[in-house]
Parts: sequence; structure tokens; C-alpha cells
Amino acid sequence: MKKMRRKVYMIAGYNTISMGTGRKEFHPKKPRPDLEDYIREAGQAVLSQIGGADKVDESVFGNFIASRFNNQGNLPGFAPFIDERLRYKPSVRVEGACATGSLALVTGIRSILAGTSEVTLVLGVEVQNSVKAVYGADILAAAGWAKERKTGHAYFFPGKFSDRSKAYAEKFGTEKTRSAMARWYANAIENARLCPTAQEYHNTTQDLIACGIDKPNPKGFVDSLNYYDCSKVSDGASAIAVVSEEGLKKCDIDKKDAIEVMGFGQAQDDITRPPADPTKLSTTQVAVQNALKASGITKEQVGTVECHDCFTIAGIMAVEAIGLAQHGKGIDFVSQGHTSRNGSVPFNTTGGLIGWGHPTGATGVHQAVTIWEQLTGKAIDAQIDIKDDKPYGLTINMGGDDISVVSVVYKKAN
Repeated sequence: MKKMRRKVYMIAGYNTISMGTGRKEFHPKKPRPDLEDYIREAGQAVLSQIGGADKVDESVFGNFIASRFNNQGNLPGFAPFIDERLRYKPSVRVEGACATGSLALVTGIRSILAGTSEVTLVLGVEVQNSVKAVYGADILAAAGWAKERKTGHAYFFPGKFSDRSKAYAEKFGTEKTRSAMARWYANAIENARLCPTAQEYHNTTQDLIACGIDKPNPKGFVDSLNYYDCSKVSDGASAIAVVSEEGLKKCDIDKKDAIEVMGFGQAQDDITRPPADPTKLSTTQVAVQNALKASGITKEQVGTVECHDCFTIAGIMAVEAIGLAQHGKGIDFVSQGHTSRNGSVPFNTTGGLIGWGHPTGATGVHQAVTIWEQLTGKAIDAQIDIKDDKPYGLTINMGGDDISVVSVVYKKAN
């Protein structure tokens, strides 16, 4: 991607609670918020921060598959449900499996670059606890090749990343791999406990490493992952405003409360082909390299990362895809504490997909909100120290089995 010809900022982020098992208020048989409730909560929260719906020129909805989870399509029709003053204003919905949220962000960024909008409301949402987990796994399998579903595992994507985990462990050591995956899980929960909206916020387990080390049960689940290696079924929404410099003035937001989009990378692979090397996230690598290049920075300048840890092994592979560790050395990088909140490059400071949750269409937007909170000092208990020599935040949002990937680089505006 070429360097952006116009400055683009993000302001006024908001996350609903990531609802699902683990939250004290969650009960599968009791009434819970619906899709439209999450949309309205997140949307109105952003509007209240920017001075109202009159400031918005366009809106973008990120949602993967409400048509099956909730029997609902045409999500742009919910824009006026957020606020009557959004009626008749342009709105669009985008989809790219688990990368949907970041695709919504990129769509918002492009509307600013195109000059069709000065203020774009971007909202990601998913409500997935509407069906039992095994049925949900079948719905989420649509992120892969449909013709492969007949021969795939009952838990399709856990099966895919179990295969990756198995290949990685066989190549680089079973014990070291399992140990690093356990450490990734522990870091995720430790960070989630600092974020009130996280799905694992109420987790009080004392020995997190013991959970992560738990031996996989192929008869009950998949070959090389245990339940703790997996992100949970989540309901929730995240929203943020993407604006130009004129949009900042329009919303009367000071730059100290904004982050600047320095560049982004988007990469697409062939959904019908298996990975050439299951121990690498090659599409992620390309997307990150493109984002860094577009931003004019190096990986050494990145101070914090929000990566797509749908499974613990995906987080470890993301470390290598960024280039923070050589191939096969990501397990050492993680086990040595470099990705912890006090490490050299803190990852997923509010828990990531495993700790905060994974309401699919919202995940990429949640990542951006987390970076916005960290870089502007609004993360409260989850706040980390952003060092002057590493002022950039990086997000990685992956759809399918490393098929659709978006990576974005941010910096505090000045």
C-alpha cells in the first residue's frame, strides 16, 4: 500500500461487555441482550463522545454471519435505530469472517481518504450464544471452504488450528510448545482480569498455567488443543469513530484524545487451498509487512500489539509472523515473558480473543479500541507504559485459517 495522502484518526472508542460463559451475569437459559441492543449501546456511546449523530457523515457495520446466528441481514438498517438523526445517511455492512471488524475499519478509513466523509462511525457486532456450541462451530465453519466442511472436524476451526499446533509441536518440540501455549493462556486471563468488559474478567482460577498445560483430549475435542487454548463463544459490540482533521474539529476532539492511523496492510489468500506450511501464518506475515512499510516504521518501534489469538498457537505464530522471533523461536519468546504486559512487547493487554472474548464481527474494532485506550492513556487498570522509543500500536485481525488478514499501525496523535 502507498503512504496515505490524508491524515486519518480514530476517536471515541467503546466496547460493550463481551458476554458468554465466564461472565457472572451470563445464563444460557435467561434473557440476554439481542443484536440490536448491542448495536445501540455501542453506537450511542460513541455518538455521546463526539457530540451527537449530526456529526456523522457515514457509518460502517462489521458483522460476519448474523443471517445464521440471528436470522438477521441488512444491518445498515440499524443505523437509524442507534439514532434517528442517522436516517438517510449512507451506511454499509462488510464481511470477511473473523477479519470483519478490521475490514470495517479499513472501509471507514477509505471513506475518509476518498473525501466522502469527515466522520465515519464504525461498529462491529456479533451475537453467537443464540445456538449450542457445536451448532455454532458449524456456522463459523463458513469462514472456511464450504466443500471442505464435509470432511472437516465437528469443531471445524479448532480442528484446523489443532493441525497447526500438532505440526508445530512435531517440528519444534511438544513440551516447549505446550508450555508456551500455557503461558499465552495465562497472560490472556491475567490481562482480562484488569478489564471490566472482558469475558474472563471474573476468572478467579489460581493456577492458570496448570489449566494451559492440561493434556488435550482427542476423544472429547481435538488432537492438539485443550479448551483453554480456544477463544470462547461471545456476544458483544465495539465501535469507534474514524475521522479526518476536519472531523476532529467538527467533533471538537483534542488530538491528545485521538490516535492517528499511520498505515495498514491487507492480504488475501486462496480459501480453497491448505497452508503450504502449517507452522507459519504466511498471509499474516504479508499483511504485517505491508502495514509496517506503509507506515514507514520497523517492528522494533512497535510498543504494543493486539493480535488475533483465536487459539493460543495462533498467537505464538503471530509473534513469528511479525518478525519478533525467528521461525520456531516464538515459543521461547513467549515463555520468556516478552509478550506479557510487563514484557518487551506487551500483547493483547485486555485479554485478546482468549481473555476478552471473540464476538466475531466486533473483534477487529475491539482491537482498535484497545490500542486507542492504551495510546491515549485511557486503559485504566489495564494501562501499560508506552515508551518514547516504541510509540506505535499494531493490530492483526485474521479471517478464516490465515485467509483474510488486516493489519493496522497506530500512533498517538500530536
